Order: sequence, then structure tokens, then C-alpha cells
Amino acid sequence: MTVEIDIQRVSDAPEQPAAKQYKKWVKAALSGHRQQAELTIRLVDEAESRQLNREYRGRDKATNVLSFPFDAPAYVDSHLLGDLVICAPLVRREAQEQGKSVEAHWAHLVVHGILHLLGMDHQADREAREMERLEVEILARLGIPDPYTENESA
Repeated sequence: MTVEIDIQRVSDAPEQPAAKQYKKWVKAALSGHRQQAELTIRLVDEAESRQLNREYRGRDKATNVLSFPFDAPAYVDSHLLGDLVICAPLVRREAQEQGKSVEAHWAHLVVHGILHLLGMDHQADREAREMERLEVEILARLGIPDPYTENESA
């Protein structure tokens, strides 16, 4: 599997994962779905997360992860998957509030975001159950405990 990730670190929040960790989590989430992918992961502070969430989702608050899928026209041969925007300070705060390791929460949000980039959603109950099942399965392969046993909502 070939994965190219452009990591844009515009947040100086502590405990941000190394590039190799992102690659590992992205590959795990893409396994069985794609053999090649290109994406951007942008690590932001709360102000940028809030602005993007307000602009694209109509919600005036910072959020942990936003996914912006790239939908190429049929005639364009592209491996571009899209962009993830992750609010670094919020990841750390949520992990502490939920009693999880920061690394496990980062992994969960990356996996969650990748599944969104692949076209999955959690608006309907059935979709939410399927997406959560996949997240738990992927995270288990990475040695990370079920994030939903601790009432996490991503």
C-alpha cells in the first residue's frame, strides 16, 4: 500500500504524533479499501477549527476532526483522498476528560476521519453502528482499546 501524507502543523499544541504514526493509522483505516492514497492532515488550534466548522457545517464551535473528501471527476485518474483537519488542543483535552491515552484518541480520530473520506457517515443509526464497528475493528488491529466503551463521541 502506498500512502502519501502532507502533514501541516499549524498548532503548537503538545503531544502531536510523529508522521510515521499518522501513516500507520491511515494505512490501517484504508486496508481493504484502497491500495494508493494521497491526503493532507492539517493540525490546527481551536480558532481555525471553529471557523472551518462554522463555515462548512454551520456549527459555531471547535470540533475534533473535520473531513473534506476529494471527489474527482470520472475522467481524472487521482489517488487524492482529501483532507483531514484535526484540532490538536481539543484532542488532548478530550483524551484527558475521557480518561484515554492521547495517542489512542489521536489514532481513533484519524481512523474516524479516514472512514469519512472513504464516504462513510454516522447520521443514521445503522450507518453509525457500522462505522463504529469498523473503527473498533481497525483500532483493535492496532492494539488500541474500543473507544466507545468509554462513551466517546467523535
